[in-house]
Amino acid sequence: MEQNMDERSQRRSEELAEALRKVRHRIAVAGGADLLPVTKFHPVEDIALLAGMGIGAVGENREQEARNKAQVLAGRPEIHMIGQIQTKKANSVARWAAAVHTVDSLKLVHALDRGVALAQERGDRHENLPVLIQFSADGDPSRGGAVEEEIDALADAIASTEHLELRGLMTVPPIASDAGVVFARGRILLERIADRVLGAPVYSAGMSHDLEIALAEGSTLVRVGTDIMGPRPVI
Repeated sequence: MEQNMDERSQRRSEELAEALRKVRHRIAVAGGADLLPVTKFHPVEDIALLAGMGIGAVGENREQEARNKAQVLAGRPEIHMIGQIQTKKANSVARWAAAVHTVDSLKLVHALDRGVALAQERGDRHENLPVLIQFSADGDPSRGGAVEEEIDALADAIASTEHLELRGLMTVPPIASDAGVVFARGRILLERIADRVLGAPVYSAGMSHDLEIALAEGSTLVRVGTDIMGPRPVI
């Protein structure tokens, strides 16, 4: 039984290594960017294998799943929250998230700021929380994100907090939209708030199917799930 498990782990390691090589090649050919593998629904063992391949951070969408994985991984690799966050979950996210890509309301800004303060007070966290503003090109509340007219106020609000650090902007083009147009618009919005960003502005844009388009429009970080992890496991 143990030998079978070792064989399965070895096969999975080889699968991930080859998929990671192909995605990194695509990114390099398209101009280069940082890579955030998206590991939702995949086991923590897969994430540990990625860490052994030089991956320092992964993205997760669901708070409970991410929290459970964070407890096991203990920061190797880090976990970024790339899914929508209910304000009632902000305290939990503030304890385990290395970064949040989906800030989209003033209410969430204040909830995360309070959550980080509480986590630091309890000793669960020592550093401030890097965050990105999520830009919504269509304003669909089911997908999250702030519309263009709200971006500037959110940047001001984050910059004025004590425990959050504005690092950039994230976007996902709506289905059936022109991805290039959306990515280009997001890049312009990021440039508008760059004076409130700490460090080099991060533009989190592009996934498995459209990363080349995103990189052509200035993305600095692509989030890739299926093309690295394969199909979601049957649960």
